[in-house]
Amino acid sequence: MKHRKKGTSNFGRRKSHKKAMLNNLAMSLIEHNRIKTTHRKAKEVSKIADKLVTLGKKQTVNARRRAKKIVTQKKLLQKLFDQIAPKFENRNGGYTRVIKLGFRRGDAAPISIVEFVEEKLDKS
Repeated sequence: MKHRKKGTSNFGRRKSHKKAMLNNLAMSLIEHNRIKTTHRKAKEVSKIADKLVTLGKKQTVNARRRAKKIVTQKKLLQKLFDQIAPKFENRNGGYTRVIKLGFRRGDAAPISIVEFVEEKLDKS
């Protein structure tokens, strides 16, 4: 039975490999602000990136330590807390968007772009 099974499959990998792959995709998203990957991976990394931005908005030592479990590079962690998270100060979620591009030529896998939403949302 598939009761209470959240998320997707393991992408044909072990759990540890899946976790490492998604963490690396999240770090690439922080570094480049936009990545191109398969649609299923894009949706999964979007969830992780949204949680990281939420941690970045808190600006506490505990939030920084929790984010460091996923973002292991110091310069990317610094970028997350100093540049990316302050842009979303007035936004309550939905920090990333997934845009479908089409299908990959070799194996017809659906390809998407994951990017941070750039416009600022003002509540005034």
